[in-house]
Amino acid sequence: MSETLEFQAETRQLLQLMVHSIYSNKDIFLRELISNASDALDKLRLESLVNKELNVDTGDLHVALEVDKEQRTITVRDNGIGMSHDDVVSLIGTIAKSGTAELLRKLRESPEQQQRAELIGQFGVGFYSTFMVADKVTLVTRKAGESQGTRWESAGEGTYEIEPLDDAPQGTTVTLHLKPEDSEDRLFDYTAEWKIREIVKKYSDFIAWPIRLDGADTPLNSMKALWARPRSEVADEEYHEFYKHVSHDWTDPFETIHMRGEGTFEYEALLFIPARAPFDLYTRDGKRGVQLYVKRVFIMDDCEALTPRYLRFVKGVVDAHDLSLNISREILQQDRQIQVVQRRLVKKVLSTLREIKDKDQQRYSTFWGEFGRTLKEGLLDDAENREALLDLLLLPSTHSQEPTSLREYVERMKEGQSDIYYMTGESRAHVENSPHLEAFLAKGYEVLILTDPVDEVWVEQVAQYDERPLQSVAKGQVDLGAEEIAPERSEGFAPLLAWLGTTLEKDVKEVRLSTRLTTSAACIVGDEHDMTPTLERMYRAMGQEMPHMKRILELNPDHPLVGGLRAAHAADPAAAGLGETAELLYGIALLSEGGELEDPSRFTRLVAERLARTL
Repeated sequence: MSETLEFQAETRQLLQLMVHSIYSNKDIFLRELISNASDALDKLRLESLVNKELNVDTGDLHVALEVDKEQRTITVRDNGIGMSHDDVVSLIGTIAKSGTAELLRKLRESPEQQQRAELIGQFGVGFYSTFMVADKVTLVTRKAGESQGTRWESAGEGTYEIEPLDDAPQGTTVTLHLKPEDSEDRLFDYTAEWKIREIVKKYSDFIAWPIRLDGADTPLNSMKALWARPRSEVADEEYHEFYKHVSHDWTDPFETIHMRGEGTFEYEALLFIPARAPFDLYTRDGKRGVQLYVKRVFIMDDCEALTPRYLRFVKGVVDAHDLSLNISREILQQDRQIQVVQRRLVKKVLSTLREIKDKDQQRYSTFWGEFGRTLKEGLLDDAENREALLDLLLLPSTHSQEPTSLREYVERMKEGQSDIYYMTGESRAHVENSPHLEAFLAKGYEVLILTDPVDEVWVEQVAQYDERPLQSVAKGQVDLGAEEIAPERSEGFAPLLAWLGTTLEKDVKEVRLSTRLTTSAACIVGDEHDMTPTLERMYRAMGQEMPHMKRILELNPDHPLVGGLRAAHAADPAAAGLGETAELLYGIALLSEGGELEDPSRFTRLVAERLARTL
């Protein structure tokens, strides 16, 4: 019985956007349908090898293209895995992807057609491009092993019809009822043989299955696996189209890596570094990993065992020669050979990035802007490649507005400087205005400015670079070659420091004089191994219970406020208002580093009262 159902709301919005010229190149629809058909054939072949109870004929797996000039239809047919009724509803009736609302927002905000097409491609919803060239789309499918098929049809207006079908062939058939040709809108005659040949040759020549036009025995495509061909025989355009096939991206890749492993375990790998970060790069359910083949047989998409999480943006194919065809994801995680392949792939990707960085700093900066934050994650869990990753870092610093490498920082270090100084914070402006930097900037020391959330974590685990310790300017004592505070002066401040320590004992564990301040009255620092306030807040935001960590209040002995407080305390330690002054001094130091006051209303009231008394 036929049903008429509505598209999911966001699917409906996306269809409307696509019908109104999101794609500047409408030829793409055929590439997407052929790519989907190829995936279905891959999955059927694998299922037939591992599931001996599946009684299917795999002797002539192929993609068939059929045209009817009189009816103005083009049909893409495969005899692959097919879809069940529920598959059709979930895969075509809805967009079961995270971030769809964000996609729609970006689509509306993107003025250029090419930018919109790139956004569409990154979300893998190319099936909907059929409505750019067709007034109506009909899909007939039957899943391998099932007896009943499904018929789906829609004009892309907001609803679709779906019904069971008893005589559907195995696989999927998509028929497009084409719109009239319109050269001004770059809507070509897609029933023309020359146009179909042109599209297949340009976009789908590498598909591993024969693509036949109107029943001809000779396929339109060469069917040569690009990763098995010598690099000298493959044009860049072929690599680019293959990348778009495996990644569902619409832009050319940033870099192509073609490698072969020989010896006890042979494999071929064709990897790509994208030109831009996908929208799901930082989402929990974002896909990662490359495609795994065994002796040209497709095994799985998104094989996480082949790349570590911090290289989740890498796309491509690995074809292993000696694995079992029915290997599972769980077994892959423990397979020694796969672990060896992963190590080699990682080293190759990192060495390729290092070569780019050394040869073309501007080009590498473009890559770093897209994926630098992700690459930093490797410093946390890939100790084997930590040195290589440290050499790839580009970090902001007080030296200039352009980011710097750690090697360049070391080359600029002042004579006698032993540590690499850094400060973490929420933004560059926040760090540059921090009182912690005053003495460093006054004496010409360069400080790295680390503002990514991951920076808070990796600097705690990476102790040094090039045998030079990484030192936070907001932790521990600092030695900048300044003159030590004279003992007699320290003794003169001792009563004030002791009193402040008692008065503020709820918030601070020590009060001492500072050598890192030049203009500010006070700042708050941590001990060498204390957790930073930002990291403490991050853990709390993740729901972890964290005890309040007391820190150290440092005072600038040359500041008038500190000098006046010392004199007032010496004259009368019990004088009214001294305790409030101490509270205000601590609050000022806390706010200057971007901290949060425990009682903002009390702080503002005290400030207002003090201001009123000065008028």
